[in-house]
Amino acid sequence: MGLRVGFVGCGGFASSFIPLFRLHPLVEKVVLCDRKPDRLAEKAKQFGVAEAYTDMDDMLRRSNVDCVAVFVPRHLHGPVVTQALKAGKHVYCAVPTGNSVEEIHEIVDLVRSTRLIYMIGETCYYFPCAMFCRKMFRSGRLGEFVYGEAQYHHDISEFYPYYQREEGDNWRRVAGLPPFFYPTHSTAMLISAVADHATKVTALGYRDHGNDSIYGEGKNNWDNPFSNETMLVRLSRGGVGRINEFRRVGTRRPSSYITCMYGNKGGYEMSSRHHVLQEVHDGAPTTLTDVSAEINSTLFETERDLPDYCQRSLNAKYDSGFSRIHNVARLPKEFAGYTGFQHNGSHQFLVDDFVKAATANKLPPNHVWAAARYMLPGLIGHQSALRDGEPMPVPDFGDPPADWALLNPDGE
Repeated sequence: MGLRVGFVGCGGFASSFIPLFRLHPLVEKVVLCDRKPDRLAEKAKQFGVAEAYTDMDDMLRRSNVDCVAVFVPRHLHGPVVTQALKAGKHVYCAVPTGNSVEEIHEIVDLVRSTRLIYMIGETCYYFPCAMFCRKMFRSGRLGEFVYGEAQYHHDISEFYPYYQREEGDNWRRVAGLPPFFYPTHSTAMLISAVADHATKVTALGYRDHGNDSIYGEGKNNWDNPFSNETMLVRLSRGGVGRINEFRRVGTRRPSSYITCMYGNKGGYEMSSRHHVLQEVHDGAPTTLTDVSAEINSTLFETERDLPDYCQRSLNAKYDSGFSRIHNVARLPKEFAGYTGFQHNGSHQFLVDDFVKAATANKLPPNHVWAAARYMLPGLIGHQSALRDGEPMPVPDFGDPPADWALLNPDGE
């Protein structure tokens, strides 16, 4: 018998995942739940789902789901995840995990005590630049990590339709979420690459001057004045990272990327989809290698010699497919005909990770302890920014239990 997965939230982002869960050979059925009856009926018809609910309590009580996939608005994730875990369900959750240290601590404790799987659906974990940097550090080719930069630059104007659709007339109240409450599109790339965790942060924020009344005291649920936040992060082994989360910025593509990652033996750098690897060799000349073809999407590489290359590089379609670094062979054959690519081909890998992990009760790469390490620097960083850059310690909730096996997604 396969997994039975209940989706809580059926908005636009969930629509990219419902078909993948339905296609996975280890999933028996998918159930839908959404607070908006019209949307629920539309999605149930679109994806051929027979069982649907307008209330999560009702779904948990009446359905036989053993997993919950959380796709509600981002500021509501923590309580929904907690409710699902307390009901004895494995959880796949779109980012973020929660909006406070306390929420995340409770979720970690619940996973530890119940031995249920929680996985954060961080798309950037499977972004090619992050995969490449993990590969280089794990192989030792870059040596010991010393410094890196990652960022998520996404102008708030592109989110207007989403917030208006979900929140109606009060959409600005939640659109003003502090950027560092949604930090994992940047932190996860850096932290997963170097397998370390933050111990201290110092951060500054840009006090917004926009005319859309989203940011500022009294304008949102958090009295958040910042549309952009930047922090320096001290890691436990001495390395330093720079993280940007920008929501008022005059660039569009790419949005999530690593600018540079340096070790004491080599470094990776990227600018406008051009990726290079520099390595220092004892007793031999330093080498500089163009690794763009491994990291850029296959589609982009086939079209990069076209005369309008610069303009075409801003097209979001080039952030939607697989790259050479992706191990597509590990994915279920049932995914082969799926055409709903988004986020650099990451969705297929995330769904496969979670389904395999929940089936085997092994920890996926983005388990709850990793999620906490992605989230906590941002939550503390926002407090530092409110205090004009005051250095602040970052709590750490430790490693997973030693007796809980880790999933090897490529080998299972």
